[in-house]
Amino acid sequence: MLSKIRSKKNQKGFTLIELMIVVVIIGILAALAIPRFMQATTKSKQSEAKQLLKQIYTMQRAYRQEFDTYACNGLSASSGAPNGFTTLGVEIQSSARYTYAMVAAQNTFTCTATGNLDDDVTNDVWTIDQTGALTCTTNDVDS
Repeated sequence: MLSKIRSKKNQKGFTLIELMIVVVIIGILAALAIPRFMQATTKSKQSEAKQLLKQIYTMQRAYRQEFDTYACNGLSASSGAPNGFTTLGVEIQSSARYTYAMVAAQNTFTCTATGNLDDDVTNDVWTIDQTGALTCTTNDVDS
């Protein structure tokens, strides 16, 4: 009997209960981490719209200084049609996630960036105007 007790003490490894507890803990951590990771990646994708809209604002200001009006009224640009804003010197990259649309007049302009970042029904919509006010009208991260 004493030899059986000693042989069990010398066995190495994990019991099924210990393994199940580890699996449950990993599952809980994954359930907490994955949604936060998805939200962070979607937020980082928004930087494309912010950066490009700020570039469009800068180029519109330069264009207005030279020609006394804003450019590209009614034009749009996207990854499939990247040359919509070539008058301003802005070209959309082939990897662009957003579609950009411009409404311009002599004294005002508004450029809107629209994109679906996480394949749901909500689009992410950003706008910038002649004052440089960059606003998110619909946030796809929050949906």
